[in-house]
Amino acid sequence: MEFLGPRQDAAEQKILCCECGTLISPNPANMCVACIRTRVDVSENIPKQVVIHFCRFCERYLQPPNTWIACALESRELLALCLKKLKGLNKVRLVDASFIWTEPHSKRIKVNVTIQGEAFGTILQQQFVVEYTVHYQMCEVCCKQKGSDGEAWRALVQIRQRTIHKKTLFYVEQIILKHNMHKDAMNIKEMEGGINFYYNAKNNARKMVDFLMAVIPCQYKTSQELVSHDIQSNVFNYKYTYFVEITRICKDEVVCLPLSVSRYLNHMSQIAVCTRISDNIHLLDPLTLKIGQLNAGQYFRDQFDAICHQKQLREFMVMNIEPVYNTDKQYGSYSHKHQLADVWVLPLNSLGTDDQEIHTRTHLGNILQCGDYVLGFDVAHAVVNNAVFDKMKQSQLPDIILVKKIYPEKVKRNKGRNFRLRRLRNSSVTETVTDDGDYNDFLEDLEEDPELRKNVNLYKRQKPQWMAEAEEVIAPKVGLEELLDDLVLEPADTDEHGNMLTE
Repeated sequence: MEFLGPRQDAAEQKILCCECGTLISPNPANMCVACIRTRVDVSENIPKQVVIHFCRFCERYLQPPNTWIACALESRELLALCLKKLKGLNKVRLVDASFIWTEPHSKRIKVNVTIQGEAFGTILQQQFVVEYTVHYQMCEVCCKQKGSDGEAWRALVQIRQRTIHKKTLFYVEQIILKHNMHKDAMNIKEMEGGINFYYNAKNNARKMVDFLMAVIPCQYKTSQELVSHDIQSNVFNYKYTYFVEITRICKDEVVCLPLSVSRYLNHMSQIAVCTRISDNIHLLDPLTLKIGQLNAGQYFRDQFDAICHQKQLREFMVMNIEPVYNTDKQYGSYSHKHQLADVWVLPLNSLGTDDQEIHTRTHLGNILQCGDYVLGFDVAHAVVNNAVFDKMKQSQLPDIILVKKIYPEKVKRNKGRNFRLRRLRNSSVTETVTDDGDYNDFLEDLEEDPELRKNVNLYKRQKPQWMAEAEEVIAPKVGLEELLDDLVLEPADTDEHGNMLTE
């Protein structure tokens, strides 16, 4: 006997919906999709009104149980946070989710959600709106900071430098901003000779110290203070302090090297000029162009001080200059960015007198011309309080050590600058210019040194019409290709001349 299956061309069987009588294919509910949708709500286990917490001091949202994250309005991060707050969403299939525009001040966030769920063997797709109510709640960090005036910190990083100017501290500040290392700080305060960073966790402070050790020559010391002690559970509560000391040597300073350091640097001359501060101290012999580098460990093992700071340099005028090409170079490394030259200079206060021109040899032969102004250290007439310098023979010392070329019309140059920098905005750390001009000197160093600009973010500055005269000043400038666009200042942040206002 042969079994005969159903005919392939037979018509599909149809039944009537038990509710509306529509002809449908058979299903376990014996109802059409429209009738099933009226009787079954696949989103009944999903709440339509949810509360979300927001800290208005640090502008972060609470992600349960105790994580605070920063999210912009209608961003992916905020959408993911809102969807995680919905209970029962794991029992259905999420198809789509998008924001519905609301007033920013309404404290309401609306999300249009599309889901799919199964009912009576049929896949139903449903779309609904979830309204989130924003409630203000202070996070733990802001609660400690506002409730106790910033004194409820767990770890403190003290950055200090024992110098008479702040140019190196300005450079450290820009490196911190470039790598966003200040984001975990509870509070930032500018102190005498440095900056304090307050943290609510020891690990965040340790991260800052490790970062500073990698980008600047420095050393640190640690200390701890017992705050409380629970005898029952044997729990100790400490406050930790990290004291970070930056090297006392700064850019464009004349130093006198100890004999041991001079021998380590391939018998470099003991009188040298610091050309740059990075993760190492870069030194240059202005008479032979021999260069050397010292890291933090080598410097703090045999510490030495500058015998002349930038504020102690005198102004000279170049009367004559002759390049020097044939020099006997011995073993060691030599600079290819500088050019030796014999220079005859005259102090600015001696112009028009019968004083004789002073001869010296300098490393600035590639940028100096007759009539230029230059800063130099008058060794012959200086009073130096340094034990190593006193032991040197007078025959080994030049009369003048030229350090840096300067440009006239400094006021116009400062006003016509086409870039600006970000500053740490907190309490006393503002975008002000110091009275002694250290900040302007730091900006001039950025214009003159391309290597220094690699670790600093420069932002475009919109110049008004009155700055057209300043563009005629002959001085090094920063190209537009090196400037960034993402710094936006509101009109209320500047005065009528385009200068930044202090807080």
